[in-house]
Amino acid sequence: MDKINHYKKLENMYLKANINTDLYSTTTVKIEEGYSEVGLTISKKYFHALGAIHGSIYFKLLDDASFWSVNSVVHDYFCLTTSFNIQLLKPVSSGKLLAKGKLKFKSKNIFHAKSYLYNEDGDEIAFGTGSFCKSKILLSSDIGYI
Repeated sequence: MDKINHYKKLENMYLKANINTDLYSTTTVKIEEGYSEVGLTISKKYFHALGAIHGSIYFKLLDDASFWSVNSVVHDYFCLTTSFNIQLLKPVSSGKLLAKGKLKFKSKNIFHAKSYLYNEDGDEIAFGTGSFCKSKILLSSDIGYI
């Protein structure tokens, strides 16, 4: 399979998912071999009571960036997150965020990845590490892989 075509199909699947079209409409994604970037423009709808983004936003961006770095190297089945841990470093209440994920380990069915989250000034505001495994779900048009 053509790797560039694979990355584009993954990007298309991600951007067309309901969670990104309905809740996180400013989401961006770039996928390469063992690497991905996921971006989001902050909106007040993501704030907790103290006026900064809720931890779930950090988690989503970090998990998604690691997740796509893993799925970039698997061309037959969809991989799923089995565990993911984050560390929050700084609060954020405006601007654009960018998560960068990198595959760190792969075996036949198990993968580990790490991601970092940056604010628009390039400051690291969080990082995360996760484990992922191949599922029994084939990559196909049925799941938006087109």
